[in-house]
Amino acid sequence: MKIYFLGAGALGCAIGGTLAAAGSDVTLIDPFQAHVDAINRDGLRMRVGDSERVVRVRAALDCAKLEPPDLLIVLVKSFHTRAAIEGARDIAGPHTAVMSLQNGMGHEEILSEVVGAGHVLAGKTYVGGVMLGPGHVIAGTQGKRTVIGEIDGRISERAKAIAAEFERAELPCEVSDNILGAMWDKLLINVATGALSGITGQVYGSLYTVPEIEVTAIAAVTEAMTVAEAGGVKLSIKAPRDAWLMAAQGLPYAFKTSMLQSLEKGSITEIDFINGAVVRIGRKYNIPTPVNQTLVAAIKGIERRMEAR
Repeated sequence: MKIYFLGAGALGCAIGGTLAAAGSDVTLIDPFQAHVDAINRDGLRMRVGDSERVVRVRAALDCAKLEPPDLLIVLVKSFHTRAAIEGARDIAGPHTAVMSLQNGMGHEEILSEVVGAGHVLAGKTYVGGVMLGPGHVIAGTQGKRTVIGEIDGRISERAKAIAAEFERAELPCEVSDNILGAMWDKLLINVATGALSGITGQVYGSLYTVPEIEVTAIAAVTEAMTVAEAGGVKLSIKAPRDAWLMAAQGLPYAFKTSMLQSLEKGSITEIDFINGAVVRIGRKYNIPTPVNQTLVAAIKGIERRMEAR
């Protein structure tokens, strides 16, 4: 299967590198020149657990001169989604599937507006990654599942083919007839840890040693679950604390949330698509979400301070 990753940050490299190592025809697309050059010159260095390997995989700065793929996986930061897919519009061939594996909610609507709803399916992944430098990542793939599906709930042949490609690379993947529920399940995980890690500066290991953080995380997840249930979403996560515990499962002590990684790089975050999505959808159903609203405000304040500097 010819697979392009639109966005080759830590997560794109973790999944793309794993697929490439298993024989998939992968191209990583990213505008970071030093990163692309390092991958093409030296290979992608992937640290998995206590070992490190080098994977030979193609990288490109943009979509120019690329042929249409079977699958285009979108993994840019949420706020870059529209610009990125507009830049990739010409490589979405008649049979190209376009799938977001981004954190948060709202990406599928943007993709559908640009390439057409018929190309788009949805997915969520529990794989993690940390960028160590150009062409060098930590890949948190072991035992981490990915859930994909058609937005209308059909079990399609293309979804089954994508899942088979992931499984061949030992990336657990299931096709769901309730992808909206799977998307909300993943949102609960992000709500539990992302903003709180970014605000406090704590890696996963130390985040879980502060009881007050756990209390706040569970309150934020409780709000999100209430909003989801108001919208008729079928969740597999039944208790707010389960989302908190699941968030760090299988990850090393020093692993960082993507929101903390963004702030440490001086970048704005995806808060509008995570806790902000809970607030936005809660407003639609007249459900108050004060904890998530506070977390959004705190992250926005940190971003404003960075801008001022």
